[in-house]
Amino acid sequence: MNITKHMESIFLAAAVIAGATSFASAADADATRLALSAPVTQTVIHHAKMQVVVVAAKRLSAAEKASL
Repeated sequence: MNITKHMESIFLAAAVIAGATSFASAADADATRLALSAPVTQTVIHHAKMQVVVVAAKRLSAAEKASL
């Protein structure tokens, strides 16, 4: 059986299966109910200082890099 002759039907079958599973997972009522019941809160802090990370380290020499 030559698979190159049947690539179009394999693609169409994969597309149909992917479409059916996307509709089946989109209709999940529990996830929709959970998403709608969760309260959305947002906290805004005005005049907060931006966090800065400072890395203080010396560069490795060529000999030290080679030993790693």
